[in-house]
Amino acid sequence: MIRIKARAPTGRATVLPTVWGAVAVGYKFGCPLAQQNGLGARIVTSAVFFAVGTGLVLHVRRTLLRELRIARKVARTAQNVVLRPPPPRVDGIDVAAAQLSADRGASVGGDLYEALATEHGVRVVIGDVRGHGLAALGTVAALLGSFREAAHDEAGLDRVLRRLDRALARHLRERARAEHPAHGGPEPDTPVAEEFVTVLLLEIGPDGEVRALNCGHPWPYLLSGTTVGPLSHVDPLPPLGPFPLPAELTARSCGRLLPGESLVLFTDGAEEARDTRGRFFPLPKVLADAVRGQPVTPQTVLRTVLRALLDHTGGTPGDDVALLVLRNARGPGPRAAATEPGARFTPRVKAEPLR
Repeated sequence: MIRIKARAPTGRATVLPTVWGAVAVGYKFGCPLAQQNGLGARIVTSAVFFAVGTGLVLHVRRTLLRELRIARKVARTAQNVVLRPPPPRVDGIDVAAAQLSADRGASVGGDLYEALATEHGVRVVIGDVRGHGLAALGTVAALLGSFREAAHDEAGLDRVLRRLDRALARHLRERARAEHPAHGGPEPDTPVAEEFVTVLLLEIGPDGEVRALNCGHPWPYLLSGTTVGPLSHVDPLPPLGPFPLPAELTARSCGRLLPGESLVLFTDGAEEARDTRGRFFPLPKVLADAVRGQPVTPQTVLRTVLRALLDHTGGTPGDDVALLVLRNARGPGPRAAATEPGARFTPRVKAEPLR
């Protein structure tokens, strides 16, 4: 939770109201003109008190605007700590990310992402918490904190995912106790049964091999040359929260991310964004348009998608949207075949036929 501590008024802040009040009282009781009942005297008295009132209103407005700027600065700083901007390059992988919150004035919401260089490879997470806006920020913080530790500590993606699952369960229990203090000491068995989080974990090895664990999240799009297609068509596991993870978890191999190829990770707020006529946002078509121009960089892809998304929704998306673009900027390496039929070389969409 982000809390802004209110500051007591300083001596300087109380000087101007005191001066204005002294002027008004001094005029009323010390000026002979204020004691007269003529029309001219009344007009002067009204003008004096109008000036005093206007000065006080302007002073209060200026003070409130200053406090609002401070509160926004603190909130942006706190939000950037939770969902910090990724570095432009992580172990040879170019990275660009952005998020749009459904809550006005918020820079983060119910979506999460992170990319880290570890001894096991570049590990990436993207997820979507049920709900949107600032109300989901606590769950985002709990999951990102767990991932940033587990990505370095755990050798396998399966163990990273189990750490995230335990962190989510612990967070929901603590939140249930805070929201229902009458429950007392014992922890509820199902603290928030309606809560769930979709999560996609990726690991990009030094040779470009991509391994993934997907819990209810949309598969990324692979950009290779001028072709666009899903990284995999395999059905994901259920989202975290409502159901326990299976006893056996195996990260799925999705082939290699070759030099110059990119992955576009996103939350469902992107594909499910609607325009005024109820039409969904055509993300594959927009990506195909983005790869027509050369060179293709994560920044250009991100700008193209965000511009098209804001135009499609009229600048007001109805749900949180997160986008994370990863491009293999390492040296050339040998091309390898996919290890499963639907993981890597799935049918792709050519950029030219899309209109």
